[in-house]
Amino acid sequence: MKQKKIYIYGKHSVTEALTHAPHIVRSIALSPQMEDRGLKDLIRARGVPTEKIDERKATSQVEGNAPHQGVIALISLTELVVPFEKFFDTFNPTSDTCLVLLSDVQDPHNVGAIIRSAAAFGATAVLMPTHHQAPVTGVVIKTSAGMAFRLPLVTMDNMQQAIAEIKKKGVKVYGLTGDGKTSLDTETFTTPTLFVFGNEGEGIAPAAKVLCDTMLSIPIHPRTESLNVAASAAVVLHAWSTQHSGAIKG
Repeated sequence: MKQKKIYIYGKHSVTEALTHAPHIVRSIALSPQMEDRGLKDLIRARGVPTEKIDERKATSQVEGNAPHQGVIALISLTELVVPFEKFFDTFNPTSDTCLVLLSDVQDPHNVGAIIRSAAAFGATAVLMPTHHQAPVTGVVIKTSAGMAFRLPLVTMDNMQQAIAEIKKKGVKVYGLTGDGKTSLDTETFTTPTLFVFGNEGEGIAPAAKVLCDTMLSIPIHPRTESLNVAASAAVVLHAWSTQHSGAIKG
């Protein structure tokens, strides 16, 4: 995650940023045709400088020529993500703590979808390595439905060291794999929990796998070989949340 600033786009993503993390928004480009009065009022209330969208620049600011709905915002990535050391300094887990760790997940759509599920099911934070991992981008933000602004996104320079430090605070580490010996539907999550979700093709990185206390598998019909990592995360986090009803009450 070497980038210091990224562009986000679309009315919902920009509204979420202005509502929940206005300090990270540096500037906003608007189309003359963008007539969302509520969004314009929010931009003025936050005091964010605006300019007219340059459609020539928009093609490089918006990934994959996705529809920007007449609004593109420049945000500070360094102020959005939290270094592991800073996060860990105030990390005091309880039995309702649930951390999500991405181990070399490459598809930004999967990263965004997992962030959205983590927020939906009451996770405490999402942890991501700074290497061999899809970085936070406009696609990630948009796929997360803006939930990337509602819970900490924590970056780790050394994933193995971070997991080891987390375990010292009594957190149990679960790795998700198709051949896991423990079935999700039989596990009881009574301690602070960290779920590790691996790369789309290779699974969990060996450096993370050796530190997992339990390898979980999701029971699925034999006609299906496996689940997409984002779908797996949603299933697992929902299962955890059913045992921690307080986590989703807000």
